[in-house]
Amino acid sequence: MNISDSIKKLGVGVDKPTLDKSTANKGSDKAAGVSTTAASTDNVTLSSASVQLQSLESGLAAGEVFDANKVEEIKAAIARGDFSVDTAKVADGLLQSVKDLIQPNNKG
Repeated sequence: MNISDSIKKLGVGVDKPTLDKSTANKGSDKAAGVSTTAASTDNVTLSSASVQLQSLESGLAAGEVFDANKVEEIKAAIARGDFSVDTAKVADGLLQSVKDLIQPNNKG
């Protein structure tokens, strides 16, 4: 299997760049002292999965990573001195994390 077969299976399409006549003559025009401006004619086609991923990334970037109101509530509770930690819940969470880390990955 070569790389291009892998890319085709992933559904990633890249159009071959086309060469505009003004671009083709650009080198000879420079030698003659003539300045020309050529528009880029390269095209890239993204798969639907890539477009969907970009949409998800945009949505996540716009959203908040944490609940600011909840953070303020916790800060206020700490300042008042009535914030309590449920040690059993913390211990259960730590134990579950360790179990997840030491179990072999059976996904494939």
